[in-house]
Amino acid sequence: MRTIGVRNIVCDLKHTNVRTSRFRKECRMGTLDGRTAFITGVARGQGRAHAVRLAREGADIIGVDICADIASMDYPNASAADLAETVELVEKLGGRIVARQADVRDFAGLSAAFQEGLAAFGRVDIVIANAGIIRLSPEADPFTEWQDVIDTNLTGVFKTVRAALPALIEGGRGGAIVLTSSSAGLKGTGSPDAGPQAYTAAKRGLVGLMQVLANDLAKHWIRVNTIHPTGVATGMTMNESMAKLLAESDNATAAMQNALPIEILQPEDISDTVAWLVSDAAKYVTGVALPIDAGFAVR
Repeated sequence: MRTIGVRNIVCDLKHTNVRTSRFRKECRMGTLDGRTAFITGVARGQGRAHAVRLAREGADIIGVDICADIASMDYPNASAADLAETVELVEKLGGRIVARQADVRDFAGLSAAFQEGLAAFGRVDIVIANAGIIRLSPEADPFTEWQDVIDTNLTGVFKTVRAALPALIEGGRGGAIVLTSSSAGLKGTGSPDAGPQAYTAAKRGLVGLMQVLANDLAKHWIRVNTIHPTGVATGMTMNESMAKLLAESDNATAAMQNALPIEILQPEDISDTVAWLVSDAAKYVTGVALPIDAGFAVR
């Protein structure tokens, strides 16, 4: 059960007796109160930040994360302990969360995890397909590296949406889907290696998927958008492989420069925009590829 503060109880009494716009404003709950969000890659980084921010706004969270490394990648994924920490952070806010280990490449496991959350909360209103990977080191097994990135970053997003979409449509309340692309989804930079090539191809592919879904789902009042962050301080960027890449490649350093004088954003910076994008404040925003990139795209 969600914790209800004393202030809200007092506010309810005031609202009952004095129906003024001022009291209605004071008594308003979070912008997402009563809604449920399905988020992938929830154990750390942007996924965790989204879960915490949306829970703060009143949403229940269904979260999944692979919590295991992928052999072709060159940095560690989140762990089961990371996932448990996300649960703790949400619950400290008085929020509710069902968090399970699941691989977005495995539709059966992903769907089973989603269904557990749906059974617990009875609805879904928001889908944030956030899970993603990249290989940063020079290629070793290019075809495997290409396939693993495409399967996670593009096909995994398709499977995430498919897992939740029947319940989202059946709810009849509309909804919001956010696909996490990247600045690379709008502006490709050069690389001879399969990992970055697959990453950019997948992130650009999400824009096409978003546009198709936005057109198809508009009749249900389901909005679909992509977000395109610049570099964000997450496990994907804050690791030995990235440090080595930046130390050895002037091109990599130049390619990651933003127009605004900030080197890297925090996950919470992205969540600020996501919270707005899935709220009623953005109720007419759909089919948009939204940069959150400190001016990277115009540099």
